[in-house]
Amino acid sequence: MSLSLPMLWLIAGLILCVLEFVLPTAFVELTMGISAIIVAIVARLVPNLILQVVLWLILSVVLTLLVRRLLPSKTHHTIQDSREAQTLTAILPGQTGRVIYEGNSWQARCEDEGMTIAPNQRVYVVDRRGTTLIVIPESLLRP
Repeated sequence: MSLSLPMLWLIAGLILCVLEFVLPTAFVELTMGISAIIVAIVARLVPNLILQVVLWLILSVVLTLLVRRLLPSKTHHTIQDSREAQTLTAILPGQTGRVIYEGNSWQARCEDEGMTIAPNQRVYVVDRRGTTLIVIPESLLRP
């Protein structure tokens, strides 16, 4: 019993989709699996294996880029992945202020562009853009 090309693409696609749940790869295996399933459907119309492989590669790249674009880039911050700092000046909405961080004064901006942080407040550094720290107030981390 020999398997046809569409059946092989379908099996490969299902295996890749299942592998995403076993070995998470930020949806790369899943998009490759979905692409293989699409190629399995198209394989009846396009019997050339080289064209099928090229189609699978193109679909995999396009789907991976689409999924990456659709996934939220922001993650919920916790104290464990942030470092403590203290505001020296007020940080006004959309503007920079100053914080003391690891013994040095740094420019800082609040991650929430609409929020004001008063002077002498505990904040947590969640990111850095050049020489400006991105901070969130302690009140956002603690209920």
